[in-house]
Amino acid sequence: MSTSALERRVAALEREVERLKAERRVPSQQPASWWIETAGRFANDPVFDEIVRLGAAYRKSLRPRSRGTSP
Repeated sequence: MSTSALERRVAALEREVERLKAERRVPSQQPASWWIETAGRFANDPVFDEIVRLGAAYRKSLRPRSRGTSP
């Protein structure tokens, strides 16, 4: 490949890199944190409510029982 052809290709690549950099400078519309995006996703979902209830029951079952508590 000739020197002039290489120079043209490099110039084209440099223009493309500058264009890509300029696109990246545009502020994104993404939320500040992941939890903002996912908050409320399962609101009023009976299946999720059941998952939460079962998880709490399981964690409670792992706690040691006190001596004065009856089963």
